[in-house]
Amino acid sequence: MPRPGRPCRPGLRRPGLRCLALGMLAAVLALVGVGPAEATSRIKDIVEFEGVRPNMLVGYGLAVGLDGTGDSINGSPFTEQSLIGMLERLGINTRDNTIKTNNVAAVMVTATLPAFTRQGSRIDVTVSSLGDADSLLGGTLLVTPLLGADGEVYAVAQGSISVGGFSAGGEAETITQGVPTSGRIPDGGIVEREIAFALADLPSINLALRNPDFTTARRIMERINSFAGADVALATDPATVRLTVPPAYVGNVVALLTDIEQLEINPDQPARVVIDERTGIIVMGENVRISTVAVAQGNLTVRITETPQVSQPPPLSDGETTVVPRTTVEVDTGEDRRLGVVDTGLTLQELVQSLNALGIGPRDMISILQTIKAAGALQADLEVL
Repeated sequence: MPRPGRPCRPGLRRPGLRCLALGMLAAVLALVGVGPAEATSRIKDIVEFEGVRPNMLVGYGLAVGLDGTGDSINGSPFTEQSLIGMLERLGINTRDNTIKTNNVAAVMVTATLPAFTRQGSRIDVTVSSLGDADSLLGGTLLVTPLLGADGEVYAVAQGSISVGGFSAGGEAETITQGVPTSGRIPDGGIVEREIAFALADLPSINLALRNPDFTTARRIMERINSFAGADVALATDPATVRLTVPPAYVGNVVALLTDIEQLEINPDQPARVVIDERTGIIVMGENVRISTVAVAQGNLTVRITETPQVSQPPPLSDGETTVVPRTTVEVDTGEDRRLGVVDTGLTLQELVQSLNALGIGPRDMISILQTIKAAGALQADLEVL
């Protein structure tokens, strides 16, 4: 057996108890790993880099080749005017004639131009009906310029429309699945103009937090400065961290952003309760706390049931058949509900368990949370959508 305090030597046939314990400890640490107690996130997942963003494009065009499911010319004057204008550009004059077709639909074309997309690249486009067309299934989008917010053309779209929904029916019934008046054209847009942005020449870059918070901004600043070994980051407000390009990264901003976006921090979040009254959804943050408060919930329910009965006269009599009303009234005053005490400093899990123990559903829980907030016992922001 090796002496206490001396390292274990390899090659021993029967290692001692200390060597065996050290080996087991090393194996456990290797399997489990030693990590931070709190969950961390990469900087790239919680911030946006200045200039690295997409741009929205929109255009107006015509979809042709529809199987009788297009716009009605009389009900959609813009479709008729667009069709006449398109034919005139192709050398066909139809202004003195009446156009009767339901195979054409006016559509709005939208797309997203990713950051740093080069000329000639292809992007996906979405096509949506603008008039009273029933379906865009089988249609083809004609050449449509896509404009940016400045009114300039940045892409051109054209191609066959892929529609996921359909509509079919007869005189008595109609079945519709999905949205047949909207579709996509994969790689249907070609970029014609690039958005100039000299990222490599920037002396400083702003990091915009997706969820502004003073504590999170400061933690990002401290983590970046610790990585760079100098004060190159400064939190100017809860939504912005200004990063000065260090001398070692001058002319190579891409490498700087690549190194920084992989750094991990523990983002902070305010105590907040978000309520969607339309769907009854309640989302609570981790730091939500409740001061000591008593909660009672009860509803007055009156249920009236009508069960009329038919009274018929005896055979061969002069009586008449009449309907005799029968009404049952039930009243529930909620007497089985009890007053419950919610202790101070409860965590999120304990709060939910306390409210569930009172037999409270999501709808009633919304009203209770609003009432607790009005009483000043909810130590969190309450946001109602």
